[in-house]
Amino acid sequence: MSDDDPYLWLEDVEGEAALAWVAERNAETAAELAADGGFDTLKERLREALDASDRIPYTARRGAFLYNFWRDADHVRGVWRRTTLERYRKDEPEWEVLLDVDALADAEGEKWVWGGARVRRPEDDLALVCLSRDGGDAVEVREFDLAARAFVEGGFRVAEAKTRIGWIDADTVFVGTDHGPGSLTDSGYPRTVRRWRRGTTLESADLVFEAEPGDVSAWGLRDTTPGFERDFVGRAQDFYRSETYLLTADDDLVKIEVPDDARAYAHRDHLIVTLKSDWLGRPAGSLLAFDFDAFLAGDRTHEVLFTPDERTALAGHSWTRHHLLLETMCDVSARIEILTPEGGEGGGWARRPLTDVPPLSAVTVVDTDPDVSDEYFLDVSGFLQPSTLYRGSVGGDTEILKQAPARFEAAGLAVDQFFATSRDGTRVPYFVIGPDRTTGSHRPGPTLLYGYGGFEVSLTPGYGSVRGRAWLERGGTYVIANIRGGGEYGPDWHQAALRANRPRAFEDFAAVAEDLVARGITTPARLGAVGGSNGGLLMGAMLTRRPELFGAIVAQVPLLDMTRFHRLLAGASWIAEYGDPDDEADLPHLRALSPYHQLAADRAYPPVLLMTSTRDDRVHPGHARKTAARLRELGHRVLLHENTGGGHAGASDNEQVAHNNALMHTFLWQRLAESEEGAHIR
Repeated sequence: MSDDDPYLWLEDVEGEAALAWVAERNAETAAELAADGGFDTLKERLREALDASDRIPYTARRGAFLYNFWRDADHVRGVWRRTTLERYRKDEPEWEVLLDVDALADAEGEKWVWGGARVRRPEDDLALVCLSRDGGDAVEVREFDLAARAFVEGGFRVAEAKTRIGWIDADTVFVGTDHGPGSLTDSGYPRTVRRWRRGTTLESADLVFEAEPGDVSAWGLRDTTPGFERDFVGRAQDFYRSETYLLTADDDLVKIEVPDDARAYAHRDHLIVTLKSDWLGRPAGSLLAFDFDAFLAGDRTHEVLFTPDERTALAGHSWTRHHLLLETMCDVSARIEILTPEGGEGGGWARRPLTDVPPLSAVTVVDTDPDVSDEYFLDVSGFLQPSTLYRGSVGGDTEILKQAPARFEAAGLAVDQFFATSRDGTRVPYFVIGPDRTTGSHRPGPTLLYGYGGFEVSLTPGYGSVRGRAWLERGGTYVIANIRGGGEYGPDWHQAALRANRPRAFEDFAAVAEDLVARGITTPARLGAVGGSNGGLLMGAMLTRRPELFGAIVAQVPLLDMTRFHRLLAGASWIAEYGDPDDEADLPHLRALSPYHQLAADRAYPPVLLMTSTRDDRVHPGHARKTAARLRELGHRVLLHENTGGGHAGASDNEQVAHNNALMHTFLWQRLAESEEGAHIR
């Protein structure tokens, strides 16, 4: 297509003409999918699983209380609540409701969606509650009194914006928000950090730090660890480069001199650094510990807490009062170790395994309380294994707190891990969840392949009740591809598919699709693909580059116009991932990557469903709208569903989640399962 885009009018998010066009597309989609004979039953079963009262209510400890946010059929928008550990151990805990978001929405006539809360530590007496209007990233902030269970009259309050805010003390906060022209970066995030004191206006708050307009964002935070209280500010130059400064009592800035692609933070007397490139003789992906004060004085002596190898990568880490819980992945299978600083003249860290994890399963540290105790909460699950929540103390006993029941029929299902070989010879792991193929009676069947491949996001095992009910128990096979661009093998795995090398992620995904066919798991006509956000770009690439591999494709809240993404909403923040369309050196590869620009009239495409949200203020809904319009213009059949709310998640309550998933799985089942042959359509 030409550089003159005839569909720019669809980028007008709330424009009358654009919304009318969206309403027509939604009606077409509803007529084809929601009118399907099995749609209502499927949606009801999904909603039942999402609203189930015996789900595990995951919590965060704040002092004596465990806090939880909960949605169900009676609390559509949800309640913020808390309980004690003693009560939580019961099958049906007694909860103290702090804020009923449904009641608030009704009282104020707004479609409020819970956006989280920042509780003041270590006093745990006040909170900064974030409320999103119908699911967007932008939030309104209000101060909340936990004892009174009410908003503080005349307290801290910030109008709707992509605000960053955190406590300094009971009467002071760090805040970055929209102060008017010049106060936001090109990506739409706060450019300044201000110190705001109670009883003063936000406009009069003292400026303590300012980022550049081309940066992604600025931030400020108070380390509230008793005995180690200190302030930090910093800026994200792009998605992967940042600078961190210690803010002295005189508001002087002391730069933490680490590589700009490293992640560094202070914990008690340590400086902890995660490397994304080689430094001090240590490879990318390593985790290092320095003495904080000695580091500021120029000493680079350090302990190596983790070193990656070709199969093993760092997945995360969490502190208890005296220990570090280290989460790693080996070929995308998890393990956790306990690391303990030994102190003394020789220093060093002792290490031992925390727990055994079943093969092809996931283990996640849900919560710790690093200021007070060595308590931890641990979740263990698998593709066919519902979650079990454990509570333990390092060096003490472990107890099972909660176990989720099975939500779908798993008899006859199995989990396997295979490796496909990509075009350049790289081995790409993928998980297959579906009918047990060892019985000898397996035939190629409807299969759904999911991928993401960007921003160092790792796709790990986990139980999915929606996936199970909508696909697996109906006889479908579900596949997760751990392609490059993700973080499954550390920084190198991610960086291998950056910018002009993005096609490697596409080639990896295609290699998995081909391997599934070669193994007899499915056929191209019965293979569907789904991905969202950056994964939506992946779906667009499959549609335009390898359409012959798939019988249907679903792209959720997708990124599809790679020549204008940086001009739409938060798009400028992703330039480090993809490249800069305003740079003549980057524009050719971005145009070649751009699915919107690669669509053609003379190619046969598989059926396509595009899903987005009017309230997505991260990835602009124009990407999906324009692509749908272009496909229609070229004579191809395409369905578009745009939820009027939901934000980048695509849904803001369980009703919307159930509806969206019922639409998607109905679309896929119609095209992959109900016909033995399937068909590419134009």
